[in-house]
Amino acid sequence: MLTDITLGQYFPGNSPIHDMDARVKIVLLFIYIVAVFLFDNHINYGIMTAGAIGVVLLSGLPVGTVLKSIKPLWWIILFSFGIHLFSTPGEPIFKVWNFVMTKEGIIQGFIISLRLVLMIATSSILMFTTSPLKLTDALESLMSPLKKIGFPAHELAMMMTIAMRFIPTLLEETDKIIKAQQSRGSDIDDGNFFQRAKGMIPVLVPLFISAFRRADELAIAMEARCYQGGVDRTRMKQQRLHDVDFWAGGIFSVFLISLIVVQFTL
Repeated sequence: MLTDITLGQYFPGNSPIHDMDARVKIVLLFIYIVAVFLFDNHINYGIMTAGAIGVVLLSGLPVGTVLKSIKPLWWIILFSFGIHLFSTPGEPIFKVWNFVMTKEGIIQGFIISLRLVLMIATSSILMFTTSPLKLTDALESLMSPLKKIGFPAHELAMMMTIAMRFIPTLLEETDKIIKAQQSRGSDIDDGNFFQRAKGMIPVLVPLFISAFRRADELAIAMEARCYQGGVDRTRMKQQRLHDVDFWAGGIFSVFLISLIVVQFTL
C-alpha cells in the first residue's frame, strides 16, 4: 500500500508539461477542476477526460504512475459512488432492506466518481512535473498580492512545500520500520481491526520520533543559513513566461470555449 502512494514525488523530464511555468500550471489546473465540477453535460465529460489523457501523454509520464496516484483514494471514490447509488431518487432497479438502487443513482455515482478521478489525476500531474522549489516560488508569486494585507504568503508556501517534500521520505521510513518489526516477529497485518491497530504502535512510536528528529534537523539547518522567511529574498532563477506557456494558454482557452459551447447548446 505504501508503495502505491506517490504524493509529493517529482519525476524530472523534458516534456512540454515539465517546461511550463509552474504558475501557469497551477492556474490552468484550478480552472480545469472548477470546470469539472461546474459543467454537467455528458459530452463535456468525454472532452474533459480526453483532455486529461492528452496531458498525461504530453507529460511523458508512465500511465501506471498516474493510476497509482489514484489507487490510495479508491475507497473515497467507491464511498461517494455508493452514497449516490442509494440516495439518488429515481427509477428503482434493486432494493436491499430500506436501501433502493436507482438508475439515476448509477449515473450520478459514475459522474461523481469520474469527477474525483479527473481531479486527482490532473493534480498528480502537477506534482509529478513540477519541482518543489518551483512549486514554492509559484505559490508565493500567486499569493503575493495578499501580502499587502499581512498574509504570510512565503511562509505558507514554504510550509506546504516542506510537507509535500517529506511525504515520500516518511513513507520510506514507515516501510523500513514495518519490515524491521516484521523481521522481529511482529504481527502487523494479521488479526481483527483492534489487533492490527495495536500492532501499529511499534511502528508509530519510532516514526514520530524520526519525524521530530528530521524536523529539528531541518530547523537547525535553516537557522544556520540565516533563513528569515521572505524578507529581501532573491531568486537564482527568475520566473518568466515562455512560448510553451502561451501555447498552453491558447490551447486551454479553445478547450474551455468548447466546453462552454457544448454546455449551453447541446
